[in-house]
Amino acid sequence: MSSALPTTHVAVMVPEAMAALKLSRSKIYDLIRSGALPSYTEGRARRIPLDALHTYMQHRIQESD
Repeated sequence: MSSALPTTHVAVMVPEAMAALKLSRSKIYDLIRSGALPSYTEGRARRIPLDALHTYMQHRIQESD
């Protein structure tokens, strides 16, 4: 079984974040707009740092406890 997050990258694009979090494209962009998922634009591509994905997941885990 392969991991949804690439281990050689520092940031991922929206489709990779969608796969990792099992969320729709619109939900990922909602999280970006709300500031819950920090990102930046490189050229025309939106990038999400891997540590931002990990932080988001940790916050969601803590909320569910």
